Amino acid sequence: MTTTSARITAVDTYDVRFPTSRELDGSDAMNPDPDYSAAYVVLRTDAADGHEGHGFTFTIGRGNDVQVAAIASLRPHLVGRSVEELCADPGSISRDLIGDSQLRWLGPEKGVMHMAIGAVVNAVWDLAAKRAGQPLWRLLAHADPEWLVSQVDFRYIADALTPEDALQLLREGRTGLAERESVLLERGYPGYTTSPGWLGYSDEKLTRLAKQAVADGFTQIKLKVGADLADDIRRMRTARAAVGEGIRIAIDANQRWNVEEAVEWTNALAEFDPYWIEEPTSPDDVLGHAAVRRGVAPVKVATGEHVQNRIIFKQLLQADAIDVLQIDAARVAGVNENLAILLLAAKFRVPVCPHAGGVGLCELVQHLSMFDYLALSGTTENRVIEFVDHLHEHFTAPVVMRDGHYTAPLTPGFSATMHPESLAEYRYPDGAFWAADLAGPEDVA
Repeated sequence: MTTTSARITAVDTYDVRFPTSRELDGSDAMNPDPDYSAAYVVLRTDAADGHEGHGFTFTIGRGNDVQVAAIASLRPHLVGRSVEELCADPGSISRDLIGDSQLRWLGPEKGVMHMAIGAVVNAVWDLAAKRAGQPLWRLLAHADPEWLVSQVDFRYIADALTPEDALQLLREGRTGLAERESVLLERGYPGYTTSPGWLGYSDEKLTRLAKQAVADGFTQIKLKVGADLADDIRRMRTARAAVGEGIRIAIDANQRWNVEEAVEWTNALAEFDPYWIEEPTSPDDVLGHAAVRRGVAPVKVATGEHVQNRIIFKQLLQADAIDVLQIDAARVAGVNENLAILLLAAKFRVPVCPHAGGVGLCELVQHLSMFDYLALSGTTENRVIEFVDHLHEHFTAPVVMRDGHYTAPLTPGFSATMHPESLAEYRYPDGAFWAADLAGPEDVA
């Protein structure tokens, strides 16, 4: 099989779940018992190089099987496709998958199908970067600006960002790229950590992890809030005492509140100097976010992890509804749509601080922020990537943190590949862990 004639031969899917709810890792006011899960996909080929494309979308347990089924429904669009053509133009599969009219009816461009498309599109980019022998951030940063523009779907956003706007932003963003890449390789990209702030943690654990975060070089932590105001006041006081005045504390309500409640609750915590309030209300409520922003200033408003597509992001920016835009590598339809969102943020001069609370999300989104720094925004000022210290050991190229910074990954690909042993152990319901767990002690005996 020659390189030019190689084809996609299989699209394998896996329902992978980790029992994080048992230690309350990831717990918040809206999601008290998440089991971090990945609806995982592997694109296999008959190319001689043996490379595979790995991708996934993140869920928190039940329903992961629905997400896996959605990914599997895309298989006919992929099997038999030319590997060379696919990697030369990932936008082609993005357009085809989003444009499948019968599947599009289930969105359009939102929800389970859109996330499934994101998993597949991200797997294509992983394959393309592996074949190019480069980490994805470098492949994107050094890509021709005209080609990058060709990867973006401008439908529904051209009133705010035209292809000409995007091309100008990317051309201007190339200035100083080499110098910034040298800084990135030496220093890394700044991060912040949510690990101390899960809602189910005791005050003692919060204090210990917050102090450890500062010792590890982080200049920002985040606390989950929104279940009980008296508890939140106590926990914010505890966190502020642990980290001191020079460390930013962001707070995250995970969509728990109505608009007026968000304003009142955030202002009740203002004495502890919160840096931003994240997801104060429904991610679909653009005007609600704008009202919250007016009501809680100077506390910043951040959202994005549940924003369903580039169109809602466009409206949030047009309405001056957010101070911080939080992309998610697996919520929207993959790299191509996130390119559109990063370009929108650059056009409106709003900093991007990605969401990464979930299995594998740190591994993915670091590439997008590093591309943004190198070839688009040109700055890391007021920009940080979320970091949570969970489940990195299951990936073949896990994130490496140094002094509160993400070290630039050098392994070719999108850092999405999980160890085969982890897939075998935590595949639901028949992986080794779940088979034993679900059987119970009597059946095991």
